[in-house]
Amino acid sequence: MVMKLQRTTLVLMLLALGLGGFVYFYEIRGATQRESISDKKQIFNFAADDIQSLTIKRGSDNIVLERSSSPDPPKWLLKAPVEAPASDASVSYLTDLLVKGEINRAISSQPNQLNQFGLDQPQATIDIKLKNQKTHRLILGKPDFNNSFLYARTDLNTNSNSIQVLLVSKDFQNAVNRDISEWQQAQDNPQKSSPLPLPTFETPSQPKKPGF
Repeated sequence: MVMKLQRTTLVLMLLALGLGGFVYFYEIRGATQRESISDKKQIFNFAADDIQSLTIKRGSDNIVLERSSSPDPPKWLLKAPVEAPASDASVSYLTDLLVKGEINRAISSQPNQLNQFGLDQPQATIDIKLKNQKTHRLILGKPDFNNSFLYARTDLNTNSNSIQVLLVSKDFQNAVNRDISEWQQAQDNPQKSSPLPLPTFETPSQPKKPGF
């Protein structure tokens, strides 16, 4: 009888320990992780309508986009390397990332360690000019070790002693690595398409006169 009670007590103790471990890892540590996820900060603090121009630098290539002053589409104009109406879809994809993009994590680094993140020779630099004449910059480095995010830095997280290296969405890589033709408005865009042909109707035949 005593052995059975001891076994029952031991089982109850193990269950209590297991429940306590679950509560600790899920409620305490899990809550901390969930809080850190919910506390993610946006990369920038401006609205899409605040952006006046964008300059994307990729190696020796410079792509310059400016907001059109005309109320008619397109909303954006490609100014360099060629002048043409810009693809609103391509520009909106990038501006949405700039406005809504979040910082997954930040790493403190020394200026002489930027090569570890591909930020000494970045794959792209995005210069943003707002309507109020303020400017911002986002520098995109290489993917992280598991290819889930991009290393990046902005003009807002730099000081003389250390640099905050950010982990941001890899969607930025897709947004900037476009052929110049993808920044131009497609020729078959409905907003610029040629007028539709007028409908054609069959002319009713004239009744024949008697004797013909």
